[in-house]
Amino acid sequence: MRNDWLLLLAGSAVAGGAFALAGLPAALLLGPMLAGIVLAVQGRRVEIPEAATGFAQGLIGCLIARSLPMSLAHDVVQRWPVFGAGVLSVIVVSMALGAAMLRLKVLPGSTIVWGMSPGGAAAMTLLSAHAGADVQIVALMQYLRVMGVAAAASIVARTLGAHGAAVAQDAPWFPAVDAAHLAATLAIAAGGPWLAKRMGFRSGALLLPMIVAVLLQHAIGLQVELPRGVLAVGYAIVGWRIGLGFTRPLLVHAARALPVIVGCTSLLIALCGGLALGLQAVTGTDLLTAYLAMSPGGLDSVAIIAASNRVDLTLVMTMQLVRFVAVLFVGPALARWVVGLDSAVEERSQRDE
Repeated sequence: MRNDWLLLLAGSAVAGGAFALAGLPAALLLGPMLAGIVLAVQGRRVEIPEAATGFAQGLIGCLIARSLPMSLAHDVVQRWPVFGAGVLSVIVVSMALGAAMLRLKVLPGSTIVWGMSPGGAAAMTLLSAHAGADVQIVALMQYLRVMGVAAAASIVARTLGAHGAAVAQDAPWFPAVDAAHLAATLAIAAGGPWLAKRMGFRSGALLLPMIVAVLLQHAIGLQVELPRGVLAVGYAIVGWRIGLGFTRPLLVHAARALPVIVGCTSLLIALCGGLALGLQAVTGTDLLTAYLAMSPGGLDSVAIIAASNRVDLTLVMTMQLVRFVAVLFVGPALARWVVGLDSAVEERSQRDE
């Protein structure tokens, strides 16, 4: 166990350093993610404590809060056609693709529909079990998409960064900060997930710290302090959480369906990239902002990549947050509706024959 941790840390440092030298944004996320995948595939077990995962998500929540204005709700109401169309288009594309794959019977039962849901990976995986789907394949599809979105978004950011979009990577690891504000920020990042767990708010590990940090910034002038060294810890934990999910038993179980899963995931990411062109045309924003805003899921990883680039972080995170909440509340019902509709069509076809 101890050696596995050393291998994970060393692999994360080497891979993260290599990605940083290549100029990829969010190298501190992608390096640990790759190291986690390598160890998981080799059958090595490294358990990330639940409290550590919650703290990392709390840090990302504070990171998002630092760029969100108090007028966020007002902005959403004012620009509801843009956010509504953006969120709806990604959900419709993902569900339509899932329905098409369901008709082609590329995977058994309703698995493909639950796996294509664009966000709320943990919730969709848990709820899919009650619908009779293959939970292991749903989990693989969800986390493969999160990994694919992170990698694709980072590559796109690197490409567009050639035109000045990338934020400098040579920022000091531990700059001079206000100790009181840093302590308050860390308390929010640690306390928010703990409180969310006590409340039974499964998705609150990121959302609750974000809401508290936004309110305190405007109520008492809290300055969210997140030195690069602190963020690196959060980025690494998020990367490990994604990478270590790709265990050998899971991949063996899904080996036969893996080409289909990879193809469906890649197609969804590509289609959302096409939607980004529409968002750019409508809003006049830059292409990187539009691409990150329309990326299908992976709220924490998209936040990390967006924070590493000069983009409209408010637009990106508002679109991601609104879709996250929408999928959380309507995603399960939509998935069940698509599966029910397919069953009805199948029964009608059998009667006609």
